[in-house]
Amino acid sequence: MRKFCFFVVAVLCGKDLFGCTGILIQAKNNTIVNGRTVEFGVPLDINLAVIPRNFSFTGKTPLGDGKSYKAKYAAVGIYGFDDVVLMDGMNEKGLVAGAFYFSGYANYVQVTKKNQGKALSPADFTNWILTQFASLAEVKEALQTVIIAPTVLNGWGPTPPPMHYIVYDKTGRSIVIEPLNGALKVYDNHLGAMSNSPTFDWQVTNLSNYMNLTPLNAAPQKLRNVSLAPFGQGTGMIGLPGDFTPPSRFVRASFFSTTAAPVANSDEAVDQTFHILNQFDIPKGIVREEEGKMVGYDYTLFTSVKNPETLEYFYRSYDNQTIQFIDLRQFDLNAPTIKKMKVQGKQKKTDASSLLK
Repeated sequence: MRKFCFFVVAVLCGKDLFGCTGILIQAKNNTIVNGRTVEFGVPLDINLAVIPRNFSFTGKTPLGDGKSYKAKYAAVGIYGFDDVVLMDGMNEKGLVAGAFYFSGYANYVQVTKKNQGKALSPADFTNWILTQFASLAEVKEALQTVIIAPTVLNGWGPTPPPMHYIVYDKTGRSIVIEPLNGALKVYDNHLGAMSNSPTFDWQVTNLSNYMNLTPLNAAPQKLRNVSLAPFGQGTGMIGLPGDFTPPSRFVRASFFSTTAAPVANSDEAVDQTFHILNQFDIPKGIVREEEGKMVGYDYTLFTSVKNPETLEYFYRSYDNQTIQFIDLRQFDLNAPTIKKMKVQGKQKKTDASSLLK
């Protein structure tokens, strides 16, 4: 299966068959929750892990070992294939970071013997943030000490996976980090929304095309003597793009997350975040790419929601829609080893017939 997946990725790696969507929800008590979907063009080997403090890591580069660092903070999240570095997760300080595909735009720094010691792979970068920092200010300040190297990673295909990144703190502030023109460009993200290509600033500018959108229904109109009335609810969102392209998903993510009905606390915000992310769930077969006889389906393999207040990492998968969670507070954060497991299992259907008897 691994060889087949690698072959499909190799064939389709130049295609935009990788999409993810991120949102942030703020509750009435000012607690925040953020969540995202994970889409991929082939089955992705997703694993869960809890990384303890003081665990040592070494970045990967095309020339060999890169930047070495030791975990200052424990973290929980997911990693892909056999590379146990978190590409989406939350640390014990409530800092959240995630990698999103950035096809056609990611531009990494060429590695030399001179800069190899500060280099991280596209997968290492998120793990480095989660294990080293407690605030956005610390992240911003430290970016000058690292580079992202164009590193081919096991399972991701024959080319370096193009990524950009979002980081949230527990107050709801957020930044986006994009590797552009040999540097790490940082944007303040006041919306908390995220998708894929093109660049984040373009995505925000594009929202001006949809300033008419509102959750309020449109009022009846009269043209001369002709009365026009809405067919039903939802007229304020006429014109909302409904396709699965990154710009359309960014528009929906921005408007859905910022206009949703307020909820009381972070626990309710977790439920609301999952409900909103349902709007971005891609069934297998709706989005596909063909290359000869090979077909790649972009679909939602995984959805995660993080609650920085309770340090709970919620998730569900394509095969199991039951919401599960890992509570970071239940682990020994000074443990000597990483705890890990595969995201697996089929959803169990519950027979409710007896409730009617």
